[in-house]
Amino acid sequence: MIAARELTKTYTFHQQRAGLGGALRSLVRRNYETRLAVDRIGFEIGRGEVVGLLGPNGAGKTTTLKMLSGLLYPTSGELAVLGHRPSERKHDYLRRIALVMGQKSMLWWDVPAMESLLLHKEMYGLSTAEFERNVDELAELLDVRELLDVQVRKTSLGERMKLELMAALVHGPEILFLDEPTIGLDVVAKARVRSFLAEVNKLRGTTILITSHDMDDIEALCSRVMIIDHGRLQFDGALDELVRTARPRKLVRATYAAPLGDGVLAGVEGVSGVEVDGLTVRLEVDRDRAGDVLGALTRLGPLVDLDVADADVEDIMRDLFERRGEPS
Repeated sequence: MIAARELTKTYTFHQQRAGLGGALRSLVRRNYETRLAVDRIGFEIGRGEVVGLLGPNGAGKTTTLKMLSGLLYPTSGELAVLGHRPSERKHDYLRRIALVMGQKSMLWWDVPAMESLLLHKEMYGLSTAEFERNVDELAELLDVRELLDVQVRKTSLGERMKLELMAALVHGPEILFLDEPTIGLDVVAKARVRSFLAEVNKLRGTTILITSHDMDDIEALCSRVMIIDHGRLQFDGALDELVRTARPRKLVRATYAAPLGDGVLAGVEGVSGVEVDGLTVRLEVDRDRAGDVLGALTRLGPLVDLDVADADVEDIMRDLFERRGEPS
């Protein structure tokens, strides 16, 4: 579905000092600077995959999405999506993709959402039967049927985002590009959007590439993630592989019926960060030693609760981004 080779994007712009003097000097002599936004990245995405594109602000995520959707021309490299070169913006290509940006709107604010949907019907050449079928299906999945005849500006942020997704999908695209689709939404609205996207992928087989700073989006939707930083692709693989690679330890919490003394598990191999707080013991353990440590925990006393978990994905990403720029 998507194949990129040595994909690169640079921006060249001139610097201008503030004030009238700076403006006048820039007319005579301009200082130009070239910045590398995307640096020779390569990847392939298959039909029906849901892939998370992660990275800190300014890493090149949105630039990559814009090149994939044809809004930006690559500076160099090769890019093919559905057998097309996106930058050519051919109708046959645009008919098969959709792009939703959390801070941009495709809907007219002063008219009901249905008016915008009818415009999409004409733009994409949908038959009346196909249009009505898609509208009915999407309205049911998103629970927005009563909003279709309401002026968009009178809807809430969460309701608008659901209507934006409906507008993006009404023509049945094969690929959906999402840039921060849940930004600014409350917990309930985020959960509804995630559930909807999972259903669209399951029912229609839609390929989805999503950028988000909300790790709950990624955990709920994506089995594969790509991490981009300073324009370079730093990781491409399964989400659980990222967790194992970045944090190769298990987090264990055990709660007992009676308080434990200090020094529990002292000298047990593979254990670190042991904390005893009344009835609860918290620790980290190497994955290959987890079984032995859990056995030792059961011998310390009568257990009330035992929880074993991987490191939180959000903590992993925060650590990765905080280390950016640190010398290796």
